[in-house]
Amino acid sequence: MGDRSQFEAQVKGQLDALYRTALRMTRNAADAEDLVQDTCLKAYRYFDRFEDGSNLRAWMFKILTNLFINRYRKESKAPTHLDYDEMADYQLYGQMVDSGLIADGESPERHLFDRVLGEDIEKAIDELPEDFRIVVVMAFMEGLSYEDIAEALGVPMGTVKSRLFRGRKLLQKSLHSYAVQAGVIGAPPS
Repeated sequence: MGDRSQFEAQVKGQLDALYRTALRMTRNAADAEDLVQDTCLKAYRYFDRFEDGSNLRAWMFKILTNLFINRYRKESKAPTHLDYDEMADYQLYGQMVDSGLIADGESPERHLFDRVLGEDIEKAIDELPEDFRIVVVMAFMEGLSYEDIAEALGVPMGTVKSRLFRGRKLLQKSLHSYAVQAGVIGAPPS
């Protein structure tokens, strides 16, 4: 990538997205700032390893994610065990399509984020297990592709898709009552 000033300018363009993601990962503003700062320092330090034509955004998210895993994950509590086969499927998607609120193929999560992104939704995202939360934030809030997320996390694309599917399912379960209260979907028949 040419010179360092061009590299720095491109990195600066990623700071807001990196901070938002770091904040979702760490759940603490000071830790998020430290994580982004460490990410930028590491990127600058290894500037010579960045390959021209590569995806800078994915590379930066990979550094951020690796630093988070190495530093912050060790400090967090043990991951929550969930039995995904026993999770109730509230079929939020089907209800929204049936009621005409979204078109078939449109993401109900994106509809909710766009329409009523509030504290309840942010809380639901924050309460997702870490592996799912990171993928959901990168996909829905930062708009990264499956390929970019897989590269950033160092996992196969199938793992990204699986985590995103399970994260969506958990969000649907968590947000179902909120969606009813907000009038996004009707209450289930009694």
